[in-house]
Amino acid sequence: MSDTYLNLVNSGFTKKVAQQLGLPRPAQLRRFRPGQPLVDGPVLVLGSGTEAESLAHLLSGTGLDDGGAVRGWDLDVRRTPAADERYAAVVLVLTDVQHPDDLAGPVLTAGGVLKGLAPGARVVTLSRPATADDGPALAAARQGVDGVLRSLAKELRGGATANGVVVADGVPVDAPSALGALRFFLSTRSAFVDGQLLTVGSDAGTLPADWDQPLAGRVAVVTGAARGIGASIAATLARDGATVVAVDVPAAGEQLAAVANSVRGTALQLDVTGPDAGQKILDHATARHGRLDIVVHNAGITRDKLLANMTPEKWDPVLAVNVDAPLRINEALVESGDFTDAPRIVALASTSGIAGNRGQTNYAASKGGVIGMVRATAPLLTAFGGTANAVAPGFIETEMTARIPALTRQVARRLNSLQQGGQPIDVAETVAFLASPQAGGIMGQTLRVCGQNMVGQ
Repeated sequence: MSDTYLNLVNSGFTKKVAQQLGLPRPAQLRRFRPGQPLVDGPVLVLGSGTEAESLAHLLSGTGLDDGGAVRGWDLDVRRTPAADERYAAVVLVLTDVQHPDDLAGPVLTAGGVLKGLAPGARVVTLSRPATADDGPALAAARQGVDGVLRSLAKELRGGATANGVVVADGVPVDAPSALGALRFFLSTRSAFVDGQLLTVGSDAGTLPADWDQPLAGRVAVVTGAARGIGASIAATLARDGATVVAVDVPAAGEQLAAVANSVRGTALQLDVTGPDAGQKILDHATARHGRLDIVVHNAGITRDKLLANMTPEKWDPVLAVNVDAPLRINEALVESGDFTDAPRIVALASTSGIAGNRGQTNYAASKGGVIGMVRATAPLLTAFGGTANAVAPGFIETEMTARIPALTRQVARRLNSLQQGGQPIDVAETVAFLASPQAGGIMGQTLRVCGQNMVGQ
């Protein structure tokens, strides 16, 4: 659905009027198009120590690693700021901070260039997690990075975003998933991901030989694929090289067939709540395509009602579709012995499952359940090089949100740092990243696609 206000304040005469009146002017976000550069302008890499230096060298260099994957990204990297430079990205390598006082130098240096950032710029931090085993000063410094990042994201304008990669102790900053996450956050694929910290827990995963086709040779199942976010996920996975099995209920058969044909995949009409849904998905994928590598649990429903008026007829179906079905499907896949080649499970959660939402206790229970599900499922897949993660959308422009009353819809759009709703492609890009080989060290995480809600996390 189109955001009329956003379009008006960014075009012609109404743009000038909005400027004169001081009205909020959300930026028109730059989203990914094949063939565009990763970063369109110079990249400032800040931080001291060998990790900052090696990362700067990798971002600026060219060449192949031993496996034939491109190691250098051939970016225009700068190590010291210039007053007259307009940076497309700033990377703060903060993995060596030991005390809160260590934050001042690199953070304030970054602050000095923020006013000159290019539209749609990216700020990315790399840090280590604060744990109970850290000394108090070290834990304070590391946790301080989180506060800096989340606050900075709320200060940026012009469609710029700030996100962080948290690299576990013992994992190098040039591990495949650390680089994969950095690249995702630097790119326009992450246009509506803002103020988020993503943990890389291991050095698992591989860098693709072709960053434009990281899913080549992989077979992916997408449930709820007939329209909206599901259709966008199917198209994005196919764009990235995957063969897609589009799944939806028989009633959506015509739309489902259209989606499957558009991505040159196959359609499977199926009620995911059926007790044998997992086996049917596996049988279809292996019979038609010889394998199954990726499962995206996108199918979901809402039955909103205040808890005081909630009934089993409104509670039970939401839990059945949104979390019970993925649980059974995952169990069938894990037990089959045929889902073992670096498999990926990506499930759709929601910010409602994190922060709650009035009238959605059933939906929030199901989506909070999804977050718990992937956290507990991830360890079951590590022996096979697999992962399970979740994507939590905020306000996304879909048929469902188009039915929200107009005033409520406008308020919902503006209550994030980017002051607008996301698009289905924003969710799809994040799903595609988590399904990719370079995300193999990201396990049991939930990445929000919400433009950074202004209140709460």
